[in-house]
Amino acid sequence: MSQRKRLACGVIAILFAGSVINYIDRAVLGVVMPQIRGDLGLSNTDYGFAVNAFLLTYMVSYIGGGRIADRFGVRRAFLWVTIIWSFASVSHALTRGLASLCFFRALLGLGEGGFYPTAMRGAAELFAPKDRAKAVGVLLAGISVGALVTPPLVATIAARYGWRSSFLLTGLLGFLIIPFWIFIQRRLEPAVSAASGSDENPTETDLSVKEVLRRRKYWFFLLARALSDIAWYFFIFWLPGYFQVVRHFDLAMIAGFLWIPYLCADLGAIAGAWGSSALIGRGLSVDAARRGALIFSALLGSFGAGAYYAPTWSVSLALVGIALFGHFSMAANLHTVITEITPARHVAVLYGVTGAAGTLLAAISQPVVGRLVDIAGYEIPFVVGGGCYLLAILLMLGAGKIERLTRSNAAGDRLATINADAGL
Repeated sequence: MSQRKRLACGVIAILFAGSVINYIDRAVLGVVMPQIRGDLGLSNTDYGFAVNAFLLTYMVSYIGGGRIADRFGVRRAFLWVTIIWSFASVSHALTRGLASLCFFRALLGLGEGGFYPTAMRGAAELFAPKDRAKAVGVLLAGISVGALVTPPLVATIAARYGWRSSFLLTGLLGFLIIPFWIFIQRRLEPAVSAASGSDENPTETDLSVKEVLRRRKYWFFLLARALSDIAWYFFIFWLPGYFQVVRHFDLAMIAGFLWIPYLCADLGAIAGAWGSSALIGRGLSVDAARRGALIFSALLGSFGAGAYYAPTWSVSLALVGIALFGHFSMAANLHTVITEITPARHVAVLYGVTGAAGTLLAAISQPVVGRLVDIAGYEIPFVVGGGCYLLAILLMLGAGKIERLTRSNAAGDRLATINADAGL
């Protein structure tokens, strides 16, 4: 293995660790919220305000953090966002009421939102197309690893040392990876310069951010990601409640079985990434390999709709596992495609826009899901969640060839504009 490739793998390993810690730090609150409510006298409504404070700044930082990564580079951006979110996570230990909790959550979202655009730019810079999805798959697998380890880790710390210590100790994890990043960043620039693929070098044919935002290809892939994010957030926020209310799980069964879908998600991220990369290695074009993986993965994601109708809880859980396998297999390729169709110098900010759009639609959908569950139960949300993947397939098919947008190939890809003379 060449020195450049070893360095690239080292960078991805650090970014993977950052992805795991990033998710742990955001998920701590959900685990210890009953203790916080009891100590500080907060209501469920107050908890909702705290969640929204995080989501708002997280959404904004997805775009702002991407712009920073494009402007100042991955090395600096990674340091800045990691320091901000780790400091914010530790600061939760100082919470005294709703105002301070919302402030610390907002600060956490500000730091965490910039991480994934930064990481995706790093993957785009360091890896050629045949290996790029592998790197993205590893990054996304960090999310599911974080989902797996957070409940037992945080619950153990909180039970022994109190909920404030759970924020303090998990928040310090982010600071631990900074020295490794400082060590490796000194060797990062040669690797970036030597990255394979001439498509990484900005040229006069590159589009500006504003021009990309007028292209159908970009918007179709953005909407496909947003639809899959709606389904993912449904599984994250509502799956435990569904299995307790409808499938009659107790807490012991939740702890004993509900980790299985997240393990499936990890396997999906790796399988989807390695699968499309293998197809490219066997001679398929990037367009054919990515598109095939995307469609097959999205079809698996739609299996989640059947979980509601399954005759037993075990079949229901298996269908959710298949859906999450498909979701992350699709995500590994879809997130990679977004970096492959956007100009290299704007990768982070344009990837950030897609993340912000997904977060916004997912946030809007949560009260709608809650209302539907209150009125009619979980059937409609499950069916709609499965349908999101089928709609995503139509969008991905309609987006056209997977290739970088430039002035020379985007003339026929413009969104329809409103003609003022038509009186519309």
